[in-house]
This record gives sequence, C-alpha cells and structure tokens, in this order.
Amino acid sequence: MTSAGPAQGMTFAGRRRFSEGADNEDLPLVVAVHGGGYTSAYFDVPGYSLLDRAAGLGVPIIAINRPGYGGSSPVSPDGSMFLANAAALDHLISELWEATGAGTAGVFLIGHSIGAPISMAIAARKPKWPLLGMALSGCLLREPKDFADIWAALPGLTLDSPPDQKAARMFGPDWTRRDDMPEAGYFANVPVLKAELVESASTWQNMFREIAPRISVPVHLRIGEFDRLWITDDEQVTEFAAGLTSSPRVDAEVFPAAGHAIDYHRGGAAFQVQQLSFALDCAARRITKRN
Repeated sequence: MTSAGPAQGMTFAGRRRFSEGADNEDLPLVVAVHGGGYTSAYFDVPGYSLLDRAAGLGVPIIAINRPGYGGSSPVSPDGSMFLANAAALDHLISELWEATGAGTAGVFLIGHSIGAPISMAIAARKPKWPLLGMALSGCLLREPKDFADIWAALPGLTLDSPPDQKAARMFGPDWTRRDDMPEAGYFANVPVLKAELVESASTWQNMFREIAPRISVPVHLRIGEFDRLWITDDEQVTEFAAGLTSSPRVDAEVFPAAGHAIDYHRGGAAFQVQQLSFALDCAARRITKRN
C-alpha cells in the first residue's frame, strides 16, 4: 500500500475469483474477511469454497488475509485490534475498489467470526467507496462467562490449538458434517492472535453498542445452532438485530445443524447461497433507470 492512509506501507495477501463479465454494474464485488486462526483459505476449502460458489454465480470475490495473518502486515497491538483492522482494511478496500471494482454495483462484505465485528467497524466508518451491505456469521454479543479469563491467561501472543481441539470449537455434532470434515479444512488453520480473543470476550459488547447504530446498510446475520463460542439462542439474535437501528433491512436467524464454521457443515452450500443471494439482492436494489 503506497497511498496515504492507515494502511500506508503495509503489505496484504489473499485470493480472488473473477469470472468472465465480472466488470458488471449489476453485480456486487464481494470482499470476504476471515476470522481468528484462519487465513483467506477459510473461504477456499475444496468442496466448501465460497470463492468457487461466487464464481459459479458470476460474482467477483476477493478474500483478504487480515493484518497479521497469511503474509499480511500486522497492525499495532495498542488499542482495539478490531478498530485497527477496520481502519487498515477500509484503506485497502478503497484501493481494491479503484483497481478492480469500479465497474460493479459496489462492495458487499462477508465477515466470519472476528471478521464480523471488523466488517461492522468498517461499515461504521462510513467508507468513501460504495458499500452495498454485509453478511455476518459466527458472531453475537456474549461469549460463555469463563472465556475472558481463559483467553487472558494464555501465555504468549498467539494460540496454536491442535487441529482436533480447534475442530471441537468450530463444529457441531458429528452428524452435522460430512465425513471429509474437519480434516479437509486443516490446511486453512493458523494460530489465532491472543489480543483478538481477549477483545472479543471483554470489550466487544460495548463496541457493538457504539458502532451498530452507525451501520446504514442491509445486514444478513447467521449463527450456527451449535456455535460453542457464543451464547446462542433466538433471543440473542433478536437483541443483536435490534441494535442495528439505522440498517434499512436486517435478516437475522439461527442457522440449523451447524457449529461456528457454518461453511464447513452439511448445510454450508445453502448458507453460502443465502449470503450471495443477499449480496446480489443488495446490488439489484441499486439498479436505476438508464438515461
């Protein structure tokens, strides 16, 4: 990044799918923001790939490696990691928009897990590039009460869980996944930044109260029925949705038969189609009469 802004001097990595005719003013440019302990590869596991599914619909998509993950430069650990990520990614997306998205209807954010509050913080910044809407998953307001102490007590700056322990947090019961999971997604695993876990369990609720009313685009929200990282029920979803007071449209539900990583469950295809359909609908609502 060479232009002036919060991400000046930073390097970013990621992956993308741009199909024939992606430069289309009736389509969204989807930008996917991964959670903690993954890279953009989270969205590109064979057989479960959001990137492939978007390409199949002709929708251009970019999955970013967030700061500190997968070769992307880190942000300062001082202050809020979520807000620092949001500032850097707002700057990055402005350049991506100018370089690859200006022929589309606008940008649609997809944020999973910690990528969800970061996506919300981006929207609350009122970016200069056109934001159509967002789809969030794996995020609500309250984690189980002991999580804050558990994360704070971790030694070092990262948590590198054994794959089977991480899978226990990411998945619902065995019957909710196919036989190739969780192993098929192991290659996308990386250590999670401790500071992100601590912030999620300690200050996120207060941050939500500050940023949610500033979000003025449509929001799609899904949380897995068996998500073990959040206190999950219909009341929690309703409370989250009610906080989005400036959003013109909120579609919020518990997603059945899935854990935290909904994409990797048997219903993952339906989930991804819901997100992409919402993105396409947001773009369609921007269509105006041609002169």
